[in-house]
Amino acid sequence: MIALLQRVKQASVDVNEQCIAQIDQGLLVFVGIEKGDSSELIARLVERVINYRLFADADDKMNLSVKDINGGLLLVPQFTLAANTQKGLRPSFASAAPPDIGYQLFNEFVDAAKQQHLKVDTGQFGADMQVKLINDGPVTFWLHS
Repeated sequence: MIALLQRVKQASVDVNEQCIAQIDQGLLVFVGIEKGDSSELIARLVERVINYRLFADADDKMNLSVKDINGGLLLVPQFTLAANTQKGLRPSFASAAPPDIGYQLFNEFVDAAKQQHLKVDTGQFGADMQVKLINDGPVTFWLHS
């Protein structure tokens, strides 16, 4: 399971030209589900996402989490994170979880995040989404469990 975290000043998701999700300051998290991923991985990855320290404290050091700043958390399913790009000029998605498993695990990820954090919004699994963001820094981290 992969989580690509981007610290943002603002982010939103549109589907069919309609805004379905948006946050102000916080984290935009793209979530990729791979073959072999299971529910057991979710709790640890959600804990890391919510408590990962990438916001500045009073000394301008990355010591605060999205939870510490009471920021928004925008979770977006993105199967392309599971792509194998080692060979050729076209990615292989053989390592991505099948859509039904990806859907189930993404929803479990969202539910687990909502149990730990108040401000959670989501993209739409399987939709053609347009993601808009103002990256803060930029600060981007890739977490893999």
